[in-house]
Amino acid sequence: MTTPTTEAQAEQGPDRLYAALLNEGRFRIQHCRDCDRHVFYPRNLCPHCGGEALDWADPKGTGTVYSTSVVRRKPDAGGDYNVALIDLDEGVRMMSRVEGVAPQAVRIGMRVRARVAPAAGDGVPAMVVFDPMEG
Repeated sequence: MTTPTTEAQAEQGPDRLYAALLNEGRFRIQHCRDCDRHVFYPRNLCPHCGGEALDWADPKGTGTVYSTSVVRRKPDAGGDYNVALIDLDEGVRMMSRVEGVAPQAVRIGMRVRARVAPAAGDGVPAMVVFDPMEG
C-alpha cells in the first residue's frame, strides 16, 4: 500500500487508515509538515499547531515505558497482563502492552521495540505491542 494522501485520509478517516495499515502489518504514525512534529493517535488536524498537513511516517519503533500496570485475571481467563504507556522516540505516547516478559517484570524506563501483532479471532484487531530491548 502506498502512503495515503491527505484526500484519501479525509475520505476514510485517519483512524480507519491506521487500522488498515496495521492489518497489512505496517505500523505508521502521522507527521505534521507545518510544525515538524509527530502525532499519535491519528487525527485530521495536528494537535500541536492545528495544521492539516499530516503525512504518514515510519517510526523507528523504539521507545521507553512511561508507566505500567498489571491487570489481574484468573488463569482460565487468560492470566495476568500488563497495560503500559510507551513514549516513542518520535515524541508521542501510546497505550499498549509489553510482551515476552512477565507482566510484573515490566518497568518504568525499560527500552522496548514495537511490532505489529496480527489480528486474532473473536474480533481482536491487529495492534502494536512492544518487546523488551534488553535481555
